[in-house]
Formats: sequence, C-alpha cells, structure tokens
Amino acid sequence: METFKRIWSAVIVKNKFLLALTLFVVWVAIFDRYNLVDRITAIQEIKSLESDKEYYTIKIEEDSVALENLTQDPQYLERFAREKYLMKKDNEDVFVIVKE
Repeated sequence: METFKRIWSAVIVKNKFLLALTLFVVWVAIFDRYNLVDRITAIQEIKSLESDKEYYTIKIEEDSVALENLTQDPQYLERFAREKYLMKKDNEDVFVIVKE
C-alpha cells in the first residue's frame, strides 16, 4: 500500500501535464459554462420536446381531417355534435353511460 501511495504521488506531482489535464477535465465536466450536467439535461429536454412535437403533429393531422369532414359532411357534423356535446333532437332522450 505504501508503494502505491508513493508511486501515485510521484506520478501526480512529477507529471505536471497529467495534473493539468486532470484539472482541465474536472473544470470542463463540472464548472464550465457548458458542463456535462447541463448538456445531459439539455439532451433529455430535446428528446422530450421532439416526442411532444410528434404527438402534436399527429394531433394536428387528425384535427385537420375532422375539420374538413365537419365543413363538408352534414351527417358527420350531426354525429360529432351528438357524441362530443351530447346534443339531441327535441323528441329524443339521451342516456350517458359512464364506465368506471
């Protein structure tokens, strides 16, 4: 154990390039403006935003198709109003079944 300590201290103290490189890596990894922790967080946020972008792109396509159907097909408009807003004709009764 003593020889390991002696060799380790000799390598660190005598090899100034290794010491400078070690300090540089620590500085860049922890203290720099663009440190590793911030970069990893940014990469995770980018992945999250890309998945949100995919979701909203699909949702926009679905809503565009629904809007086109609503403006062109009166039967679809009636069906949409009945399903989404529970609208009914005067001589009808509507029963809403809620699944638990």
